[in-house]
Amino acid sequence: MSPLVTIGLRFSVLSLVAIGGVTSILPEVHRVTVDVHHWLTDAEFTQMFAIAQASPGPNMLIVALIGFHVAGLPGALTAAAAICLPSCTLAYLVERVWQRFRGTPLRRAVEAGLAPITIGLMLATGWLVARGAPGTSGVAYAITAVSAALVLFTRVHPLWCLAVAAALGLLGLV
Repeated sequence: MSPLVTIGLRFSVLSLVAIGGVTSILPEVHRVTVDVHHWLTDAEFTQMFAIAQASPGPNMLIVALIGFHVAGLPGALTAAAAICLPSCTLAYLVERVWQRFRGTPLRRAVEAGLAPITIGLMLATGWLVARGAPGTSGVAYAITAVSAALVLFTRVHPLWCLAVAAALGLLGLV
């Protein structure tokens, strides 16, 4: 099968389960691109994640970078369309129906159930990215764990955690 067709099919399916955005499906994107198709290494995936997060724009840029890596510009365009179009179409259609359930116990239950799922998937993404970082040490894992705890259980802004981690890295402590 053509790489473009494979990219289109894989990312279209993943798009439909991307509750909370692309970040929530990154563990599966990693599995597909690194373990199944061997398009990337762990380090390359982590580097693409870092580039996508540092770039202005939506967090789905990692998918376009993967598509570009695999099949050039047509791969990037295919990956971007495959990750956006199915979920946008589904969201549009579901929203039209979802408004009918405003204020009902069913809607509150579904929304309450999706929140921990999304948070769990995002934590899995953090673990995946931390694991693929070059030169990862016990100190780096500790910084990641403390940062995650601070962001989850306090009102500390994530950029403060990033700034402290960057300073520790510049000082050679990580």
